[in-house]
Amino acid sequence: MQYEDSWFCLNLKMERVWQRTYANQAEARKDVIDYIVGFYNCTKLHSVLGNLSPAAFEKNIAAKQPIAVSEFT
Repeated sequence: MQYEDSWFCLNLKMERVWQRTYANQAEARKDVIDYIVGFYNCTKLHSVLGNLSPAAFEKNIAAKQPIAVSEFT
């Protein structure tokens, strides 16, 4: 897991942070969150996920595996 975290952070810095100039930490934080939520998770294709975005990959998994409901709920 540590390798994957390092890879993600490096890509985030290369693709977004180092391409921008931020006035302060709050602006940087908002931009990084917007990037992750708006682009990285929804749009960016990941080869590990069969060239799907994480959102599309999760949607496909959810469609294939319905959630089991307990008879006791």
